[in-house]
Amino acid sequence: MSSETPPGSLPAVTPARVLAGLCLAVPVVVMLWVSSYTKATPELGGVPFFYWYQLMWVPVSALFTVGAYVLINRDEKARKAARAAGEQ
Repeated sequence: MSSETPPGSLPAVTPARVLAGLCLAVPVVVMLWVSSYTKATPELGGVPFFYWYQLMWVPVSALFTVGAYVLINRDEKARKAARAAGEQ
């Protein structure tokens, strides 16, 4: 078996898709690494670090998700254009 893709077909794994996967994995890994934020200091406006750090990751996670969406969207458009060019 050859690991090369047949001529005319598009690879299933592209750098954009890998980067999109990493964008989605970062917030999950950060939130699962509990020992990194199980402390009370430094406080932010009287709120212990444990709480404000987790709340900070809500919009940050949304930004990572938007980044993954943009990467996948661009990759899909490039695939569609390559398929259309290959059919002509």
